[in-house]
Amino acid sequence: MCRTVIGYGSPNKANTGGVHGEPLGQEEIVLTKERLGWPYEEAFTIPEEAQAHFLQARDRGRSSQEEWRSRMEGYRREFPDEAAKLESALAGNLPEGWDQDLAGLFDGVDRPMATREASGRVMNAIAGRVDSLVGGSADLAPSTRTILNDQGHYSAKEYGGHNWHFGVREHAMGSIANGMALHGGPIPYTATFLLFSDYMRPPIRLAALMGLRVIYIFTHDSIGVGEDGPTHQPIEQLLSLRAVPNVMVLRPSDATETAEAWKVAMERRNGPTVLVMSRQNLTVLDREAYAAASGVLRGGYILWESSDKPEAILIGTGSEVHIALDAGKILEEKGIASRVVSLPSWELFDEQPTDYRSGVLPSDVRARVAIEAGTPMGWERYVGIEGVTLGMSHFGASAPAGVLYEKFGLTAQRMADEAEALVKRSTG
Repeated sequence: MCRTVIGYGSPNKANTGGVHGEPLGQEEIVLTKERLGWPYEEAFTIPEEAQAHFLQARDRGRSSQEEWRSRMEGYRREFPDEAAKLESALAGNLPEGWDQDLAGLFDGVDRPMATREASGRVMNAIAGRVDSLVGGSADLAPSTRTILNDQGHYSAKEYGGHNWHFGVREHAMGSIANGMALHGGPIPYTATFLLFSDYMRPPIRLAALMGLRVIYIFTHDSIGVGEDGPTHQPIEQLLSLRAVPNVMVLRPSDATETAEAWKVAMERRNGPTVLVMSRQNLTVLDREAYAAASGVLRGGYILWESSDKPEAILIGTGSEVHIALDAGKILEEKGIASRVVSLPSWELFDEQPTDYRSGVLPSDVRARVAIEAGTPMGWERYVGIEGVTLGMSHFGASAPAGVLYEKFGLTAQRMADEAEALVKRSTG
């Protein structure tokens, strides 16, 4: 801890609040120079001896760069294949066929699976072909499912390990990932619970500001956390991450969408990507009965509809997409045509051409209901002023996930009822 004096050297303003946000003024500058023994009257003067000292750093840097280039030339001669891989990674390229193991990764899965588990499988499939994927968690690797199998653990004695143990230091974890991204070569990922994203907000913002290729994995994404209670149930975090410019947020609804979300994250090179995953198990959707998960690559897509002329549109993200599907079936039984839209990424969807977006969300269908187990704020842009959003406008509680969804009205029946009421209002 250092004891400092703000405005040190200023005879009249040192150690005052005013010097924090106001210029000294010309008269005080002259007095300060006298107090500090600075003999140069011209502003921004750099004495020759100081400049010579600075230039030593330039010379050291030039020497180090020349040494690196010389070593790299030797490496190219002796190990041309390895050198080509290194240079490709430094350029940010992905190897050809990097995603081929993702095709059919979840074929035949006949049990519900949390998207955090699906994400772990996808990560490991990618890491088998992409040597540059490295990262870790803030002491939550088993819970976030972010261990790269058979990839070693980075330490002072093992520089080749791909798994990093950051400790309970979310801010430091994000900053370290930023440093790796700035250097180039590694594609860094970090992982913790969504609630704890608040602890690493500054490095996330800086990554967005600098356009860094960093992947943030946030699990335990809603009241689906259950008995851990409101201290561990994120409410406002999703919206707050979406609010950061140049951050792309994806919240997939099942294992197949998770694989597509990872494709988006790996291929995005001009800013950070946030992958938001569930703790609770979710049904792996039968893609023969529903639209292909590749719709994730456009941010949002028509997952299912009972008619190509829907009277109501039901929109969801993540685990709540399954609630929207159930609501659609309820409406179908009542003879109300509906469309279910999976909207895992607002940012990616908003980048799509107008024709595509209006095809998914036609303006003439005003009966719209969105559902997301987070703050409903912001959903107006998709449901319109006449639409309804089912969400969490308050903190959660400690109970099993199913009990909480029922208690807070995040149910298929309520969603269907709201949609039916909107349809009647629009046709009445």
